[in-house]
Amino acid sequence: MQLFKRPIFKTMAALLLLIAFLIVPLASALDLNEQQIKQTAQRKYGAKGVQNVEAWLNTMATLQGAPEQQLLREINNFWNKVALAGEDINIWGAEDYWATPLETLGRAAADCEDYVIGKYFSLIHLGVPADKLRFIYVRARVGGASIAHMVLGYYASPNAEPLLLDNLTGIIRPASQRPDLTPVFSFNSEGVYVSGSAPSSVDRISRWRGLLDKMRSEGFTP
Repeated sequence: MQLFKRPIFKTMAALLLLIAFLIVPLASALDLNEQQIKQTAQRKYGAKGVQNVEAWLNTMATLQGAPEQQLLREINNFWNKVALAGEDINIWGAEDYWATPLETLGRAAADCEDYVIGKYFSLIHLGVPADKLRFIYVRARVGGASIAHMVLGYYASPNAEPLLLDNLTGIIRPASQRPDLTPVFSFNSEGVYVSGSAPSSVDRISRWRGLLDKMRSEGFTP
């Protein structure tokens, strides 16, 4: 799929406004205060939350130094299995809520953005460069319907066809092998890209900044 080759945006002007207010620079590293994270999980979510957090930390510990392809497979599998797919309104009582990795582990439930957030920060912590990862909004054909969806794209090189990490399937495939997905736009720490235009700045106040602030209060240093 040629459209996946670059971050793109081909949709109505309202979505461009959405980009402008949602995005700030993405973290390029992730440090963890494991004791604080576990204490926060215990206080907010009890024993089950702590169990899921420990499973996540143990998974990442065993993957330290592993090849990137292995990291992609293991992290994709972990998050797809640890959380039950749902809608924000049912999980958090809000129409659009971006959960931290700890919140997703605590509730063991996620919508598509939450899966991508968990996978992204896990891979960043394990040393995958941020410029190889992109949040990609798509339209996905599911059961005959077209739904808004998000996947995580991994680019081995800047112009490479991305591999897509997706909670709709456990198999990581190149974009060309996902005809059920139509890309809408994507973004990373370098900017938001509109077809035929120069990259626009991502240095803006947004829901992402709120996500990072929540993570810092939980024991993360993004």
